[in-house]
Amino acid sequence: MTYQQPVLLYAENALEPFISAKTLSFHYGKHHVAYITNYNNLVAGTSFESMSLEEVIALTASDPQKVGIFNNGAQAWNHSFYWNCLTPNGGGEPAGALGAKITQDFGSFDKFKEELKIAATTQFGSGWAWLVLEGDALKVVKTGNAQTPSTSGQKPILTIDVWEHAYYLDYQNRRPDYVATVIENILNWDFAAENFKKATVA
Repeated sequence: MTYQQPVLLYAENALEPFISAKTLSFHYGKHHVAYITNYNNLVAGTSFESMSLEEVIALTASDPQKVGIFNNGAQAWNHSFYWNCLTPNGGGEPAGALGAKITQDFGSFDKFKEELKIAATTQFGSGWAWLVLEGDALKVVKTGNAQTPSTSGQKPILTIDVWEHAYYLDYQNRRPDYVATVIENILNWDFAAENFKKATVA
């Protein structure tokens, strides 16, 4: 089935001044579109064409002959997930079950934030920093390039994109500033809470 790019739930300028409309225009409108276009072209006419994106990612993750399909498919999925991790007037702290679990597993919300910042800023080269559920524990992990936690049996709760195209127009080489700004101002904890709820009842 052809994978369609999800519609942004906010205007391209809605995350300003933290992420500019120009960055969103290039990131969502060009980079993400390119991954989706490449993926759809690569699976056209193959047995993967009738599968969901998640199924294809799982089947191609460890197959070196299918690395092009995996890279473009996983990047299509990662970005679709990432857009939902951002929201105008976000940031703050999660309440309810997710907030309590973060405190339980990391010691405090501040310790969690510090661990997420470290993961995002120390990921060498392109990649992602994630809050995931592994078994019954929340963890912060980082993945390189197109890798995604689901291929390691982890359930994604939240992510920050640390590919340069996610921040370079606004922050140049100041990745730590971008990461801190995202965490403090535009992370979507309602979306994360929904993911946590689904992950714990699945």
